[in-house]
Amino acid sequence: MTKANPMDGFRNVYDLLDQVRLRPGMWVPGSSLTHLDTMLIGYSVALTVHDAEEDFPFWTPGRESPFDTWLRKRNGYESSLRWSAQIEREAAAVGMPAIELFFTLLDQFRAECGQPTR
Repeated sequence: MTKANPMDGFRNVYDLLDQVRLRPGMWVPGSSLTHLDTMLIGYSVALTVHDAEEDFPFWTPGRESPFDTWLRKRNGYESSLRWSAQIEREAAAVGMPAIELFFTLLDQFRAECGQPTR
């Protein structure tokens, strides 16, 4: 199991998400995927501002993100909703916490994209 680490030890967005998984209530108000999505957009903006190179699949300005594309293909239908709204709807339909479903899907996405999980 991943342990809590200080932010200065994060190497990428997946390290951040590993910490969110450990304590979602600390990082994401109400465990809302909309809040998580907003936090990740801010992360992407910070990458751009600081001219940092990182594979970032959660937000691509002006086009569909890789995670959105993967989720749409997985679900087998077209949707204009962002990944956060799609997962929240799917979680409600199956009676599962949305944040829990997000991390299940994130693990699948990472495995299929060759991004190892902890």
